[in-house]
This record gives sequence, C-alpha cells and structure tokens, in this order.
Amino acid sequence: MTTAMNIPKKLVIASRESALAMWQARHIQSRLQALYPQTVVEILGMTTTGDQILDSPLARIGGKGLFVKELEQALADGRADLAVHSMKDVPMHLPEGFVMAATGEREDPRDAFVSNHFTNLAALPAGSVVGTSSLRRQSQLQARFPHLKIESLRGNLQTRLRKLDEGQYAAIILAAAGLKRLGLEARIADLIDPDDSIPAVGQGALGIEISAARTDLLPVLAPLNHADTACCVEAERGMSRALAGSCTVPLGAYAEKRGDQIHIRGFVASVDGHEMLRESLIGSPHHPEQLGQQLAEKLVARGADKILAALAGQH
Repeated sequence: MTTAMNIPKKLVIASRESALAMWQARHIQSRLQALYPQTVVEILGMTTTGDQILDSPLARIGGKGLFVKELEQALADGRADLAVHSMKDVPMHLPEGFVMAATGEREDPRDAFVSNHFTNLAALPAGSVVGTSSLRRQSQLQARFPHLKIESLRGNLQTRLRKLDEGQYAAIILAAAGLKRLGLEARIADLIDPDDSIPAVGQGALGIEISAARTDLLPVLAPLNHADTACCVEAERGMSRALAGSCTVPLGAYAEKRGDQIHIRGFVASVDGHEMLRESLIGSPHHPEQLGQQLAEKLVARGADKILAALAGQH
C-alpha cells in the first residue's frame, strides 16, 4: 500500500554560493525536477560567515557550523524548504529543530594531491610548502612526511587552485570529490589512498537538511537517499560524535559497505602528527552509529582521550 504524497508546487533549495556548493544544489535541483516534473525547484544562493572570513583557520573562528548557520536560518524562517550541504561541513550535532532528510550517493571520498610540478607527496623535496585548511590532513601529512612544511589554505576551490598556480605552494591537498564534480579531475596529480590519508567524516557525500517541522518533505526527499552511503556516513559521524569531533580536532573516519558488513577505520592525532592512533572495525550496517561509537571506544582505550584533552588545553 502506498501513502499519498503531497508534492509541493514549489521547492526552494538554500545553498552557499561557491561554485562547488552551487553544483551540488543544481545536482539536487535536477534530481528533484526529474522526480517531480510539475514542481518548480529554485535555488536560493547565500554567503555564509565561513565564506566571508578567509584569513583565519576554520578551527579558530568557530568551525564547520559557519557554513550552515545562514542556510538553517533560511529554513527556519521559511525562505527555503531544504538546504544542500557537503556532509563533511555538517556539525556533528544539528541544532534543535533541524533534521537530515537524505544523504546522497558518495562521490570519490579520497584526498587529492594537486601540484603543477610534482607527481605525488613522496616526490616533494624537504621544506616544500603544502597547503591545506584541514588539521586532519595536516596531522597525517606531518606523520608521514615530517620534512614538509604545512601551511594554511583557505578559500573556495578556485581560490585555492589560483594560489597554487601563483606559486604560493609546491602542492595542495583537496577533496577529490569537489574537483571531480566541477570537472577539474585533470588537476589531480595523485589520489591518496584512504589508508594513507583517512578522509574527513562524510567526505564526498551530500546531505539534505530540512526543518524538523517539515515532515511533509520526508517522503518527497526519500528517493534522494542512498542507503549504503547514509549508513557509512552515520557510522563515521558516530565515531566523531563520541570523540567530540570538530575542526579543532585532527580526526578522520572512513566507512565502506562490503557485502553485508561495514568496514570502518578512524584515527585521532596531535596536530604535529607525533601522536597518531588508528583503529578499524567490522560490523553490522543495522546499527551504524553504535559501530562508530565502538570504534571511538577502541581509540579511547589506546589514549585518544589524552590527545583530545591536550588539544582542548591549547584552545
């Protein structure tokens, strides 16, 4: 028996205005228009605080929430019906009154090595400057290549590539998903294996957020949910949540569905990479959040809580 669904005459998607965010919003727009040809689907482009403050590391100015607050405000006051986010930008705890309605199928979750002169990280000479905005990438890079110099790199994708092309960096590390989505795959010199650079929680996946009051939208957005991706991202977020993960903590988690099981690996590190704890786990996809929590417990048993406490003391 199917329940009758009220298909809205119009849907408004809130999105950041960067090229990548707009690609993501248009992708969801086209999916919705294909599903509901009678519905008008519009995009409301917005500039967020995270897009405006570009001279400070994210960890220092308030973290990931800076990319979603304004979009959530648009949902709360009815200017938009749904917001599209990169799942890696979504804080581990959504504010009261908001829910994730769907998680889209994941693009390549790996980190990409981008350089005009070098083929991969191992080819970089000592003292080379590598740009990244992420403590997660920085700690893993420093652990593997202590002879490299890591410097902060903020701005949208085009800005980061321009800074590389101007010679400010020997190489930069970006999410492969964003480059591929924008047709910039040719810029990727090397894809870094997840074993060498564990991705950010939710990297490569899109999330669709709505106001919790808009239960009418849940069945409308349900066809956009990719069950395997949603399950893996929930496991990753479960680990991060249990460890109080934010931009100020170098941690990562990556889950894959293999057969009827989830394989998840994760790490916590000091910023300089001197202390690096990695763990992995295999479990059932039926309780992904719990699986992530169990992975967090394994890391804590090895001293992750001490690393996190030391990091907290630095802020």
